[in-house]
Amino acid sequence: MPEKESGEKMDKDPNVQDNNGPEQEVEETKETVSRFVTIKKFHLVMILFFTVILTAGVSIFALSFGEEKAVTVGVPERTEFNKLYSVYDKIQEDYILEIDNEELINGAVNGMIDALGDPYSDYMNEEEAAQFNENITSSFQGIGAEIQSINGLITVVSPIKGSPAEKAGILPNDQILSVDGESIRGMSATDAVMLIRGEKGTEVTLTIQRQGSDEPIEVTITRDDIPLDTVYYEMDDNKIATVQLTSFSETTFDELTEALADLESQGMEGLVLDLRQNPGGLLPQAISIANLFVPEGETIVQIEEKNGEKQVISAQEGDKVNVPTAVLIDEGSASASEIVAAAVNETADIPLFGKTTFGKGTVQTAEDFSDSSNIKITTARWLTPEDNWVHEEGISPTTEVDLPAYATLPFLNIDVELKESMVSDEIQTLEQMLAALGYETGEADGLFDENTVSAVESFQSENELEATGTVTPETASAIMLSLREQLQNDDPQQNAAVEYLIQEAGNAPAEEENSEEDSAA
Repeated sequence: MPEKESGEKMDKDPNVQDNNGPEQEVEETKETVSRFVTIKKFHLVMILFFTVILTAGVSIFALSFGEEKAVTVGVPERTEFNKLYSVYDKIQEDYILEIDNEELINGAVNGMIDALGDPYSDYMNEEEAAQFNENITSSFQGIGAEIQSINGLITVVSPIKGSPAEKAGILPNDQILSVDGESIRGMSATDAVMLIRGEKGTEVTLTIQRQGSDEPIEVTITRDDIPLDTVYYEMDDNKIATVQLTSFSETTFDELTEALADLESQGMEGLVLDLRQNPGGLLPQAISIANLFVPEGETIVQIEEKNGEKQVISAQEGDKVNVPTAVLIDEGSASASEIVAAAVNETADIPLFGKTTFGKGTVQTAEDFSDSSNIKITTARWLTPEDNWVHEEGISPTTEVDLPAYATLPFLNIDVELKESMVSDEIQTLEQMLAALGYETGEADGLFDENTVSAVESFQSENELEATGTVTPETASAIMLSLREQLQNDDPQQNAAVEYLIQEAGNAPAEEENSEEDSAA
């Protein structure tokens, strides 16, 4: 029987009557056991408490005075970063000037991305990431040109339709050497964008090197709102519609389907899809747009991952464009534009007119960090339906059509007046421009002679400018604008595509009649 508390006897006197019945004895027994267990639990808790305290003290002592540091369990040691940590610590300890730790970290991340040698991979801090997202989801203020860093040079992929860059005469493959006098050689495209962009109404001066020109020239551009619209369309008297896609943003597919519905209501009989100077954009938009032309079940594009596995994306059922179609491409057609052009050409035999495309066959993925910065790195490459990789090669047109020679002439420097008796390469460019507009300048020899004066005066009179015979900034701007409008009105690449479609559409009535008879049967 359990031992009782002090003051109680262990055995009972047999001569004394036990006035406690069995139930009372059970209750006393329970109470005794309960007291016993309570005391034991308290002792156990105290032992555990002092054990924890003792263990923690030993651990702290070992970490503080032990010869070997403790290693966090479950986290592998990254010895490849030892040099990075050492450099960071050395800067913190000894660098004489004030340190911005955030800039140090950003610089280290930038260094890793730059070491890839990939012009399409980039690190963007919080501000740069916000501007990157603007390109896709909203309007922004700047000059309106897609650029990339190629071999250390900031190169124009394409100006955006209707943008200040296009109006100023910026062309694909123009190299931007400096911005407002600051050299941008070796700069990332993201950093260059930060310099080129700015508030609407402000000016930025770019130093441009154009292929075929010996000397770079300066172009001053007034920044403006860059429009959200990415689809522009019209239809001629032959019922041939031209739809231009300027980029692939979040709204492009919806804009295109609305445009096509409007054109179909007007009796569209042929379609020119203009992808010239379209630098690309969102892959899902390119796939959705290609799906309008690629037959159901046919491959649109193949995405090849790092491990070599291919994701084959095929056309789905849905509305399809059922009129003869042609596609326009040029050196400024890149990325998503090339995906669409290759898909429709290789699966639906839709012809391509123009020049060989830019050649960007990789896919980038952006990942955001907790501080709203992000990295954009190349994670895959894309292949055409016929397994072609067009990277750095481009897509060749079915029918190659050149633009007029004047389309690639250098700019006129509007900050310098050109007048009689002057001799320069820029005057030779002026003579070529005037000749392209139909004015007689004689031989384009770079001499501002009487013929040049006469041609300038004629142009000024016909364009309601003071006929001085001297090329003022206003006159220079008017000449370049007139050339651009002339090219738009007499576009040999578009004309070739329209001529093809007129021939195709000429057979359409008979085909439609046969189709209706088949349906009736």
